[in-house]
Amino acid sequence: MASITLKNVIKRYGHGKTANQVIHGINAEILHGEFVVIVGPSGCGKSTLLRMVAGLEEISDGDISIGDRVVNQLEPSERDIAMVFQNYALYPHMSVFDNMAYGLKIAKVPVDEIKARVDKAAKILEIGPFLKRKPRELSGGQRQRVAMGRAIVRQPQVFLFDEPLSNLDAKLRAQTRLEIQKLHRELGITSLFVTHDQVEAMTLAQRMMVMNAGVMEQFGTPEEVYNRPATTFVASFMGSPPMNLLKNAPDAPPNTITGIRPEHLDITPSGWALEVEAVEMLGAERLTYGRWAHSVDDELVIIRTEESNTAPALGSTICVTPRAARIHHFDAMTGKRVER
Repeated sequence: MASITLKNVIKRYGHGKTANQVIHGINAEILHGEFVVIVGPSGCGKSTLLRMVAGLEEISDGDISIGDRVVNQLEPSERDIAMVFQNYALYPHMSVFDNMAYGLKIAKVPVDEIKARVDKAAKILEIGPFLKRKPRELSGGQRQRVAMGRAIVRQPQVFLFDEPLSNLDAKLRAQTRLEIQKLHRELGITSLFVTHDQVEAMTLAQRMMVMNAGVMEQFGTPEEVYNRPATTFVASFMGSPPMNLLKNAPDAPPNTITGIRPEHLDITPSGWALEVEAVEMLGAERLTYGRWAHSVDDELVIIRTEESNTAPALGSTICVTPRAARIHHFDAMTGKRVER
């Protein structure tokens, strides 16, 4: 396994004044054996960045290193990486064994070693009983495990995952997330995983890179990103429902946006007065949506409470109090975090 170093990595399409820059100077160090998730909305540049690491996209400027080698000019096959895509891309006429073994056969790996590698990967992924089956005889989750097995047998320095769970239903996504976590614990291979799904990012990442419009907004552990978001974008993107970002919160410092997560607002006898607009029941918890009472301000405030709490009536006025230690402040002009 190896580290991955990104130094001022830039991607442009086109040349001169008409060039469209889509990646804006990314700097990051992914450590040996680390599992890093690149997360952001569609079009933010996360897959483009991954494809540059893989060698499938040219680098316009900067350097990418895998281990101690700058790989800017190396072909994908020379980078010692293995990639798992959203599309399984299995050969339909081949068995599971042959799909997993194909790359090794092309590389002229000895037959006994091919069998040993495929059997080991199949055991890790619990697909040993399916080795003689064709892809059409497998479920979507099993096909994705075969695709991961095909990457494992390569024994690469780096795994690259490009939204591999997007084609699975919710239950299979949750199950496959657990399998990927187990896989990383067993193999310890440096991994980059791209997703737009914040749940995948929070549950899989040792550290995560939050992307927005080609810019890395924050790079940190899930706890750091959730509890100390660097910008209003990160605050609103990471978390469901998103953090409340309020321009007119009572007693807020001038020229700042006040951030408070819905679970850090308590319904109290006095405090911020809100008129209840909607209530959503979500099993073990409840979301209450309110707007400032007796005010022309149209800001929406979300409160998350336990299901056991009494639901407020629609149209009623409630009071909420933010937990002081959980209040965040952001510069109203730049959107960047203001430390207190």
